[in-house]
Amino acid sequence: MKISEASIYDLPKFLDKRGNLSFVEELKNIPFKIERIYWLYDVPGGETRGGHAYKENSEFIIALSGSFDVLLDDGDQHKTYTLNRSYHGLYVPKGLWREMNNFSTNSLALILASTKYNINDYVRDYAEFLKIAKYEKE
Repeated sequence: MKISEASIYDLPKFLDKRGNLSFVEELKNIPFKIERIYWLYDVPGGETRGGHAYKENSEFIIALSGSFDVLLDDGDQHKTYTLNRSYHGLYVPKGLWREMNNFSTNSLALILASTKYNINDYVRDYAEFLKIAKYEKE
């Protein structure tokens, strides 16, 4: 995968004086069927989450509260996305190395995943990731 395949999506936003509303619909607002949903919270200052790639899983990441950075790496290029609006989501296709850091106090990251949890889908060693990324580009 190339880093250019990742992108920020604007989600529907309905403004109301009683409070705003946004939503996500699989295969409409995001390019895959949702198989798993998880969230990150209470991340201590200075901690990094992620530090892996997926062979098959794609993700859609939303900062429901607070802010954090998502660093993506395709083996050649790096790009950092700052998520700080609950009506923006970052599409992360399979095959990209990802790290999440700079979590603000009380941040809440919602992650929608295209596959069910599978420990064998993870590439946790960066050197192994670089070998896979290089092979896929040849």
